[in-house]
Order: sequence, then structure tokens, then C-alpha cells
Amino acid sequence: MVQITGIGMITALGNTVAENLQAILEEKEVLGHPNILQTRHRNEMVVGEVKQTNEQLAAALNLPGAGFSRTTLLGLHALRETLKTLPPEQRAPKKIAFINATTVGGMSDVENLYSDMISPATEGDFLSYIDSLDCADCTQRMADYFDLRGFQTTISTACSSSANALQLGARMIESGEADIAICGGADALTRFTLNGFNALKNVDKKPTRPFDQHRNGLNLGEGAAYLILESETSAKERDAAAIAVLAGYGNTNEAHHPTAPSPDGAGALLTMQEALSVAGLDKEAIDYINAHGTATLGNDLSEGTAIERLFGNQDYPHFSSTKAFTGHTLAASGAVGAIICCLAIRGSFIPPNLRFETPMEEIGIVPQKKLLRNTPVRYALANSFGFGGNNVSLVLGDVNLRS
Repeated sequence: MVQITGIGMITALGNTVAENLQAILEEKEVLGHPNILQTRHRNEMVVGEVKQTNEQLAAALNLPGAGFSRTTLLGLHALRETLKTLPPEQRAPKKIAFINATTVGGMSDVENLYSDMISPATEGDFLSYIDSLDCADCTQRMADYFDLRGFQTTISTACSSSANALQLGARMIESGEADIAICGGADALTRFTLNGFNALKNVDKKPTRPFDQHRNGLNLGEGAAYLILESETSAKERDAAAIAVLAGYGNTNEAHHPTAPSPDGAGALLTMQEALSVAGLDKEAIDYINAHGTATLGNDLSEGTAIERLFGNQDYPHFSSTKAFTGHTLAASGAVGAIICCLAIRGSFIPPNLRFETPMEEIGIVPQKKLLRNTPVRYALANSFGFGGNNVSLVLGDVNLRS
């Protein structure tokens, strides 16, 4: 049994898990125009931006600002909270894997310096920032900061990146290759991703409305989230309390289109079915789905169709997209969703799908509009679907049901 024994996150909702949880329970709306991201579209675009500057993030970590990308700083901030339940003295002689996910690496910082770097009149040392552009640089710097010397790898599969990191970590634990796997991801807002999604006509310039008939695209977000996965034996040896379990996972690649999912939801359906199969569960065991729910026209129709095909349009579980809270945090989104599922299981609540008003015409299911308290969640399904059809579904469960 793969146990989850540590969690940490930073998003536009807050700098810690507790702050994120409180914001969700308060149905807090934080999406707005960016202040830190340097873009000429600042007054047009709505994003989920972490409120701290790079300098503030670096100072909190006792780091010099130079050489550490915003992605790395966000990752370090979330990982520091995660590792509170795994202090250095409990790491040896454990086999520890660090599996990090990112899609932009240090792009946010390099693009700010680009005009200076190409100008013959500018002098300065830009090498440290150039190095940070590599996605693996983020992983290495985080591992060095926390002295993580075991297996390391970097995953970049678009929006499913950190969900894939969690799946790999679980498989390493199950195979005995690792006792503990620290898995998650981080991404900062960049002009490149904002302009890219805008060019695809996938950006809503108002706060996003997942699964609504009048949805008009996503709002990008930024943040980082990490979970500690651990074998039951390892957790017992160091007397670590389990938060939840990672009961199952599924990964498929439908290869339908470089940026669009199959309209009939075939890839998403197969992925959810595979996750349930690995978990050894019937579909009736799922009480909540943290949907990928980007609020783009194609994704929500495809995912909604898949959910309806799997569960039917009568007795389907509660579902919602919490990207309406945080924005789409890209590589971090799978881990963010997994942590929110853990919180829903522990706290017996269903997160709301903010701003939902009008059901989609093509399907007969609707997301949970308002927060539901005192609602037991035995198992939750977390969906993460990336460009190229790289789909991941994770099953998170109450540890008391698997003991």
C-alpha cells in the first residue's frame, strides 16, 4: 500500500496547505490581473499569480536571488513544507527518490533578460540564468538545497507532468526500488505560455468557468505542490502518520491531436478505467472527482463526456474543477489536485466548481456548484490530461479503508 505521509503547496490561494484549504472552504476568488509577470497584456489577462516576488521567496529561503528561477523558488517553498514530515535524521538509510515535474523551467526569468542578453551594449553575467532554462536545473537545485542524494528525474508531459511523477513514484515503491518517493511539480507564469495559449484561443480574459455552457477558456496559474509517497513498512519504521493512500493510477496516450483531446472522451475514459482497475475498485467507490476541467471548449466536453460514459448521468459522483480557484498551474496541477483530494478525504467536503451557472448542452451531468461540508469521501479520482493526449488519473483513498 502506497501511503501519503507529507504534503506541501503554494498557489495563488495561499503559501501553505492550510492557507489553500481555508481559501477553498471560504470559496475565495483570487484570480486577477498579474502584478509580477511582465507582459504587455497585463491589463487584459486574468491569471492565478502567487503574491510573493522572487526576492521575497528567495529571502524566505535564505537564498540569493540570482541564479534561482521563479519556478525553482516556488518549488523550494512547497517542498520545504512537504519535508517537515521527513526530517534529515529519518532519511538514512532509506532509498529516497525525488521525481520533479516542470514544463517551463527557468523560462520566466530568461525571457525577462532576453533583450539585455542579445544587446551588444549590455554587460553582465547571464550564464546562471541560461543554465536555469533547463527543466532539470530546477530539479537539481531543489535536490541540492535539501540534500536529496537518491534517484532523481524530471518529467515534462505538459499538464499531466506531476500526476505522472506521482505515478512513477508509486510504481517505484511497489517494485521495491524506493522506500520513499518525493513527487510533484512546479511552474511559474511566463509570457511564452500565456501568449501560446492565447494564440490557440484557449484563454478567457475573465475568470474561468469550467464545465459551463458559456465557458471561454482557461486562466493560467502558477505554483508548486509535492507529496511524500511511502511504503507501509517505511512509514511504520519511522512512525509516520499517513494522510491518505495512493490506491491506483492510470496513464494512456490517445495521440488524437497535438493540443486537443478526442471529442468522445475515449482517452480520458480509458485512463479512469485503468486507474480504477489498478486500485481494485468499482466505479461506485468514487465519491469525488477532481476534474482536469480547464474550461476550454474541447477539454471540458471531452472530459465531461468521459465521466458520463463511465458513471452514467444519474448516479455519478460529485465532481469539480478547482482550477477555477487557482488557475491552471500546468506541471504543478496534477499534484495540486491530488493534495486537494487528500484534503477532501480528510475533511469530508466537496470543493465547489466556482462560477458554474449553465449546464453544457451536449451532456447531462453538472459539477458541484457550492461547497458541500460533512460529506464523506472514501475515494477520490484526480484527472490530469496533457497536450498530445498524455492522460493520467489517480485514485486517492482514506487510509482507514486500506489498512
